[in-house]
Parts: sequence; structure tokens; C-alpha cells
Amino acid sequence: MNQRAGEEMLREGKVEKESLVRRIAAREARVGVLGLGYVGLPLGIAFGEAGFPALGLDVDLSKIESLRKGRSYIRHIPSEPIARLVSQQRMRFSADLSELASCDAILVCVPTPLNESREPDLSYVRASAEAIAASLRPGQLVVLESTTYPGTTEEVVKPILETSGLRAGEDFHLAYSPEREDPNNPVYRTRNIPKLVGGYTEACRDVAVALYRSVIENVIPVSSPRVAEMAKLLENIYRCVNIALVNEMKILCDRMNTDIWEVIEAASTKPFGFHPFYPGPGLGGHCIPVDPFYLTWKARQHDFTTRFIELAGEINTNMPHYVVHRTVDALNEDGKSVKGARLFVLGVAYKKDIDDLRMSPALRVMELLEDKGAIIEYHDPYVPTARCDHNGHAREWTGVPLEAERLRRADAVLILTDHTPVDYELVGREARLVIDTRNAMKNVAAPCARIVKA
Repeated sequence: MNQRAGEEMLREGKVEKESLVRRIAAREARVGVLGLGYVGLPLGIAFGEAGFPALGLDVDLSKIESLRKGRSYIRHIPSEPIARLVSQQRMRFSADLSELASCDAILVCVPTPLNESREPDLSYVRASAEAIAASLRPGQLVVLESTTYPGTTEEVVKPILETSGLRAGEDFHLAYSPEREDPNNPVYRTRNIPKLVGGYTEACRDVAVALYRSVIENVIPVSSPRVAEMAKLLENIYRCVNIALVNEMKILCDRMNTDIWEVIEAASTKPFGFHPFYPGPGLGGHCIPVDPFYLTWKARQHDFTTRFIELAGEINTNMPHYVVHRTVDALNEDGKSVKGARLFVLGVAYKKDIDDLRMSPALRVMELLEDKGAIIEYHDPYVPTARCDHNGHAREWTGVPLEAERLRRADAVLILTDHTPVDYELVGREARLVIDTRNAMKNVAAPCARIVKA
């Protein structure tokens, strides 16, 4: 390439950048969000409410039909803003991925699970990139938001997009900006969660920063997609490792006849150098149980073993087994066998006050107890039916009401998720044995129940 041709290409790139930035500033840029789950849906709503023409895309037709009618299918995301945006024609929903061509900016928010070998499954990311590449045009911005290993944007997404014949940083803009959603968090939502942005080039970064700053209060540019990808993993690995630490401390405290919850409360009085984490029956959700293994897999390609991270994963993965062990011991103290025991589970979602079952440790506890012959019933105000598919063996349960008679009939009540609407006073009055993995009974009078913290 001669010098003059190179200078012309740079000028063209600058024009494309400035043109898109102007359209963003004028709220004229069409923003497409690919993947309308717990991350993509609130992000699309944020752009629609900020005045952008927004397009939500998903291959799940049932989601699209619900959203077109102005109905949210996620409990903690209200229907009202969706209905308003649809009625005002400020947001559309479609399952036709060819409509990606009409978007000035495309934000990819698709799942990144692990496969059966605990290795990264980038099939959704690859499929999304292929769909974008099929209609990619000069000047578009493509941003990956899905959590993944460092290098994915440049090593996986970029080559697929460039099969279009266009080049990242020259013909189109490419960036990575990790999602940081915390479902049902009462304080931090899409607009006020600080946003990291790493661009393939400086110009790519500038365009992506301009887009996100139009809807998010605090946008932090970083030097590259790889830095943003690694930062997201560090955030979740930090939580995973500290939860594993407190889970291990919990097991030790049980053996030493010491209340771990009181220990954490006491340690939390230190105003510096300590941040409280809390034990539980295991880890669930789409981030913390999965993300650390993305980095351990990538580290092996660099002849490095992430021993600390893998140990944390091992501890957290074993917590459902520990809860089962404590339940069996508690039943034995009452002269009962786990085989044939009636067990009433309270809460099956992976987290308090949401309806998300992804990788919920409660399901694993129920499965293990059923394998030992226990008879399981559950109550969850947000989850009417629950399904667990472990090692190819699918099980389903249907929730039942929380009633005094069911509590009296149960040989043990297991609190696996501490939902706010549950009547724990009723549990304390009617249950005989409570296995409390969340400290939900801390301030509850329990005249009839024996409380075992597990």
C-alpha cells in the first residue's frame, strides 16, 4: 500500500468515526442488542429510554412475542417501560438477524457457558459474529459484552467479522465492554454501574465510549479489549475465591462449635482491610461458577496453572455435598434415616428474591438428597417449577404452598435460598428441624424447631 492510499484510508476512517459519533450525540444512531436475557434486555431498555431507536434481537421466538406485547418475561424487570417504548415505537423486537444490517451499533449479550469438560463454550458468540458478518457494513460499531477469556474479541470475534471483507479499525469499529449486571440489586442498575470499555483501536474505543456515555453515568476507557476481558474475570474470581474462603471457614467453625455468622459479624466491625463475604450451599448464577474456569482454561495455553482459582472452585462445588452431609447427621440425631425422610426445601433460585435457576446449588442439594432416598417438596414464591439436568439425568419438581401442615409433616426443613417473602416465623413455630444454610432464622423465634446451621 502506498503512502497516499494509506492517508486516504485514515481520512476515511476518521470520517466514519466522526459521522457515527455525531449520530450518537443526536440520538439518531440505531442501537441493536443481540441477546435479550438478564443483561441484554435492561441494556436495550436503557438505550430506548435515552431516545435512541433501539432494536432488540433474540432467536427465542417466545421471548420476542412476549416483548412485542410489552410484557417482560423476567420477574425483576418490569413490563411498564417495555410497553411504553413499544407503544411509542422507540423500541422494536425481532428474531430476524438480517435486521442487524440496519443497526449503527450492535451490542452482543449472549451466553458463554462451559461445556461438559468445563471448557469455554463460545458457540453463541461465534454464531452471533457470523450473523453480524453476513450483513456487516462500513462504519458500524460491534461490541461484545459477554463474559469470556482474555483475547476472545481479537482472536475469535474479529476474524469472523472480517470474513465480510471489512477490516476492524479501518472499515468498522470493534470493542469489548463487559456486562456487570447484578439481577434485582436495589441500588445498582444498568445506568449507574460503571462501564469498562476497551477498543481494538483508539478510534474504536472512542466511538464505543461515546455510545455508552449517552446512557451510563460513568464510563471508564481501558487500553484494549484484553484488559477489559481480564478485569471482568478478576472481579468475579475475587468473589469466587473469597466465598470459597468463607465456606471453608464455615466448615471449620462447625467442627469447632463456633458460629461462622457471628464470626463474620464480629470481623466486619474492622473499618479497613476487611470486606465481608457469606457462606452458603454453593454457588449459582451465570457468572461466578463459570467465569473462573474461562481463565484457568486460557492459562493452560500459557503453561500456567491457576491453583488458587481451581481450589476455590473445588471448595464451592463441594458445598452441596456438605449440606447433604449435615442434613443426614441432623436426621440421625433425631433417630431418622435420610432414606424415606420427608424434606421440605425453602428457596430454589440461586439468589435471594429472583427467579433465576441457572446453576442453582439448591437443585444439586435436592438431587443428592433424592439419590439417598429422601422425599422432596419445595416452596419458592418466584419459581413455580424447577428442573435439574445433571450428567444427562433430568429431574423436575413442582412447587407447593408454604403451609403449617407441610412444615409439621416434614422431618426437616432446608433453607437453601432466603427469599424475603417467606414467613420464617411460621417456620420457627411449626417445623421440628431446620437446616439453615443462609442464617435466615437468626432473629426468628423458634419454639418448636431445632436449628442446624449448615
